[in-house]
Amino acid sequence: MNNLIIVTGLLYVISAVGYILFLFLQKQYFHRVGQILLATGFLCNSIVIGFYFAKTGQIPVRNLHETLLVTGWAIAGVFFAFQYKFKIKVLGGYAAPLAAISVIAAFLVPYKTVEAQNIFNSIWLILHVISIFLGHAAFAMACGVGLLYVAQENAIKTKKHGFFYKRLPSLDLLDSTGYACIITGFTLLTIGLITGFIYAKSVWGKFWSWDPKEVWSGITWLLYAAILHGRLTVGWRGKKAAIMAVIGFIVVLFTFFGVNFLLKGHHGIFTR
Repeated sequence: MNNLIIVTGLLYVISAVGYILFLFLQKQYFHRVGQILLATGFLCNSIVIGFYFAKTGQIPVRNLHETLLVTGWAIAGVFFAFQYKFKIKVLGGYAAPLAAISVIAAFLVPYKTVEAQNIFNSIWLILHVISIFLGHAAFAMACGVGLLYVAQENAIKTKKHGFFYKRLPSLDLLDSTGYACIITGFTLLTIGLITGFIYAKSVWGKFWSWDPKEVWSGITWLLYAAILHGRLTVGWRGKKAAIMAVIGFIVVLFTFFGVNFLLKGHHGIFTR
């Protein structure tokens, strides 16, 4: 299975190169190559995850190796969903490298055998994990779109219409795409938290235990709720919304990875 993980990582890396070449050279051939390779990598990634699930009968997030593999899979899958809807081709130059980094990191992390535990045998855990991973991937796309928005706005303000102006979508399209990403991510995060509460009750006997991961997940939810509230009530759009999307994803990264390594809690079991 290690060979297939290597192949997945290589496909993602070469796909990233294709998307980046498309950004610079604007040749549809490079976009097509990047798209095909990313889709093939996503298929291989899915096979690896399916193999682990079939082998253990449990969702493969039992250690850092498996968690990173699912992260790469979620990023690639969510990117394709938004690419199909909004047709922002250059976003692949952001999504493919993220997926590649996740899978390469998974390969480099030593695989630690985890004994089968009843803690992993729950439909609520499966729903919780899938919702959280896909939600975080949507927030990652919102961050990428936000970065593109800032670059495009700066290009327009200089009035030189240079490199980015000719290659990036309109500000309106970027703004609406970023908003859709955040709406999707927030909805999935909400579902993930609700199923997580139910799972926690079944495993640890209470819905909330002030575990560091729970606290930071709550902070993340409140932050994105504030972003959406600001857009709907005081018109947080454009550059302000783009910057908030980037800040939000930084908080997501700390919640997803930093908490497990820096703070102790129930969720540390998933990164050992």
